[in-house]
Amino acid sequence: MLRHLVLGTLVSVSLLVMGTSAFALQAGGVEIGDLETGSVVGQAFKALDVDAQLFAIDLGTIKSWYPPTTVIDFKVRPGRPLLLKVTNNSTVERGFQMTDAANAGSPFVLMAQVVLKPGETKYIGIPTSDLFYATQGNTLVYRDHLNPKDPGGKLLMIK
Repeated sequence: MLRHLVLGTLVSVSLLVMGTSAFALQAGGVEIGDLETGSVVGQAFKALDVDAQLFAIDLGTIKSWYPPTTVIDFKVRPGRPLLLKVTNNSTVERGFQMTDAANAGSPFVLMAQVVLKPGETKYIGIPTSDLFYATQGNTLVYRDHLNPKDPGGKLLMIK
């Protein structure tokens, strides 16, 4: 009888621990939208400060995302969701994809992906819990997934 009680308790505790991890990795998810209508974890994009602006640009024959490195210090920033503004200043349709490259094969990896027409702007909202728990390190990479050979960039998070 005692053996069944101990085994049942261990199974319950392990399920509780596994359930907590799953919720942390799926805290709110990436939301993509317009400034006026978009929201992330119940907060409207228009009520949030834009943390970084990224631009698809053409440099001669090279198509790239600018800036090549973006740094956000979460130690001095409030715990609100991250808001990125991505704009296609290129003359052709461009893709934007941001993920944790070291953990890209995981089903729980953070992934933001959108296709932008020339001149189009979109906002990407990401809960800070997803940034911290769905990435292995402190770096996310962004690139044009429609043109994978073109240079991309990195988002460095100081946690």
